[in-house]
Amino acid sequence: MNSRLKRTVLALALAAASGTAAAAPSVDELLKRIEELERRQHGVDEALESERLSEKEPELVMRLKDVEFRTLSLQKQARTIDALEGVTASFGMVMVGQNASKDTTVSGEGESHLNYRADVVVTLPGGDIGRASGSLFGQFRLGQGGGMLDLQDGFTSSNATTFQISGPPSDSTAVLAQAWYQLDVPIGGEGSAREPREHLEFNIGKMDPFLFFDQNSIADDETMRFMNSAFVHNPLLDAGGDVGVDDYGFTPGARLSYHNETGAPEWWAVSVGVFAAGEGAAFNDSFNAPFVIAQLETGRKFFGGLDGNYRLYGWSNGQASEFNDGLVSEHHTGWGVSADQRFGDAVTVFGRYGVSTGGTVKFDRALTLGAEFGGSYWERAGDAVGVAAGWLSPSDEYKAANPGRDKAEELVELFYRWRLNAQLAVTPDIQWVRNPAGDGSAKDHWFAGVRAAVNF
Repeated sequence: MNSRLKRTVLALALAAASGTAAAAPSVDELLKRIEELERRQHGVDEALESERLSEKEPELVMRLKDVEFRTLSLQKQARTIDALEGVTASFGMVMVGQNASKDTTVSGEGESHLNYRADVVVTLPGGDIGRASGSLFGQFRLGQGGGMLDLQDGFTSSNATTFQISGPPSDSTAVLAQAWYQLDVPIGGEGSAREPREHLEFNIGKMDPFLFFDQNSIADDETMRFMNSAFVHNPLLDAGGDVGVDDYGFTPGARLSYHNETGAPEWWAVSVGVFAAGEGAAFNDSFNAPFVIAQLETGRKFFGGLDGNYRLYGWSNGQASEFNDGLVSEHHTGWGVSADQRFGDAVTVFGRYGVSTGGTVKFDRALTLGAEFGGSYWERAGDAVGVAAGWLSPSDEYKAANPGRDKAEELVELFYRWRLNAQLAVTPDIQWVRNPAGDGSAKDHWFAGVRAAVNF
């Protein structure tokens, strides 16, 4: 604003105010005020042009910049959340110290063993195909301690948590345990796109078949519940070796499953899986003579609405190992059931039964039963007591090849899971085995151990 214009404005203002203002400011005073306002406006303009904060800036500018920075920060967080939507990750580590009695070892001296295992699991969104949604699953595993080496013969392993890659015991390099893709395809018109009443699941990649078959709510996790391999999965598939996975328990394959929840909360599903067996499980051979398994399962409400899960399945392994010589490959078949049912507020029972219908196996029938009692009964809701018993009957071929080993191997496991906090649980565990490997003259085997598990 030039001087002439300023004076003209002031003159008009004074003329308009004459007769009403008793003591109007002089022209010079008004000019000084205008110049001061212009100086302050110029300072505000310069401060707003800079992205930096300064104590010399006007308070109004500092407040405006603070609001702007907060807004930008919230926008950045929102973009980060959008980018991570659907991404989940978990970490778990278990360490076990176990001791075998002197009657359990070949040397006649007690043996102790310490091992650990850690798993990192990541799930990522895998994109959409029309109404179908995909997801990617990855698991990395590492550990040390392959188990006790001086044990006498037995049908099962007392510690299913052991894991060590082939190589020196000091090597704890991680391996890519699982990497598979899942596509969920809603069918029918009931339910939402994300939670349909009927849908198909398709999986392909490297996976653990037991993640999808022979599941059980209280007898499928050696890091938190029973450690003996007879109580983790069906003994014929796991301890007996018919599942046909690699040395670490994984194999490439594909699975297709149909789920029906039109009768929710009750449901049913049917699944079929085809997995590489033999050398193919370790990507060392073509995908021929695979391990094939089909399963029919249902979730029911019994005893006043308590959850129960019931599964019936059959399998065929085109490259299973004959028990007399692990290098001989033959065709094995069998079937089994897996069930778990809640009773009361904190009691769940389980049962498994398996029958071998073809092939030369060590034991051809297996029955396992057990229960878990929640600690709410003694005001320790996070704790639990578990007890299980097993019966493994030797096959006729095994009896003929091993005279005197004609008794069923019987075993019992008892544990107490003491939860210290949401992430840490400590579990004392004891196991007893009678007639190990079918030998009625052998002394009983005893195992005692402690497991510590951390999960995030």
